Amino acid sequence: MHYKHFRTGDYMQVTVVIPNYNGLRFLKTCLDSLENQTSDEFEVLVVDNGSADDSVAYIERNYPWVKILPLEENTGFCGGVNAGIQTATTPYVLLLNNDVEAAPDFVEQMCKAIQKSDKVFSVSSKMVQFYDRSKIDDAGDLYCMLGWAFQRGVGHKVNESQYQKHSRVFSACGGASIYRRSVFEEIGYFDEIHFAYLEDIDVGYRARIAGYENIYCPKAVVYHIGSGTTGSKYNHFKVKLSARNSFYLNYKNMPVGQLLLNAIPLAIGYGIKWAFFHKIGFGKAYLEGLREGICTRKQCRKVPFQKKNLGNYIQIELDMIVNTFVYTSEFIHRKCSHFWN
Repeated sequence: MHYKHFRTGDYMQVTVVIPNYNGLRFLKTCLDSLENQTSDEFEVLVVDNGSADDSVAYIERNYPWVKILPLEENTGFCGGVNAGIQTATTPYVLLLNNDVEAAPDFVEQMCKAIQKSDKVFSVSSKMVQFYDRSKIDDAGDLYCMLGWAFQRGVGHKVNESQYQKHSRVFSACGGASIYRRSVFEEIGYFDEIHFAYLEDIDVGYRARIAGYENIYCPKAVVYHIGSGTTGSKYNHFKVKLSARNSFYLNYKNMPVGQLLLNAIPLAIGYGIKWAFFHKIGFGKAYLEGLREGICTRKQCRKVPFQKKNLGNYIQIELDMIVNTFVYTSEFIHRKCSHFWN
């Protein structure tokens, strides 16, 4: 047992917040990897979302250096991480899914990256596929004019040069990312109306409107299983929430003028998504999600337009245009890789 994590007070730079819901089968791999970090300037807080699988008791027995914040019910990813962020007292919070294994210098590299500039709100790590460690799972998230968020670099080789460099991304993937805690007070926390899915794009979007940056750090590596809590890539729950939250995302963050500018590509994007989900049996779930998003949009915290942020909106729009072409390139890469493999 390493005792370095018992240190408290000003020494700590970051709180690693792990949301957990019935994730007992993943906890050993995740927590063991944190116990063996090169840095000792962090503490670990597991926010348990009302698990019924002995997760809390397991942590108490085997990892006494881990702090636990037990919640009575499942508040989703957003509610769980918000509770953790608001409990933390460190300058930075590092959100980590329970289904990851962190490389030994992961925390150290993330802290170095976010300290490069006060304008950095979040840093996204290099997430590598757990069962095929030659391939990337996520190298920062991008957002395009079609209203689609997508993982940068998914399926590419980990040693490709473009993913070996620090770069600006649209937002950090909430599965393994570090945030400047003070900025949440300015832009708001993860919006709990999302519950789960696209909440990390939303908070990154809001940060960019306010003039902050989200970046990617290639030296900070985790190995990600994926869908550890939901258990599958597509299901009724996930498709419905993702569709609903995609509507929230645009409605909340785009002023009326930008919504009108993007109306046609967004409509095309929603149409293509529906056709895809209809083909694999989830078309009804997708439409249910869009309908719910439209009907409950007034419950969203819409970002008020401010003239001082006009330049940021323009840059966001330009990035969305570029990202549409990036997505096309990524799509072609996946199709070609599938064909040759």
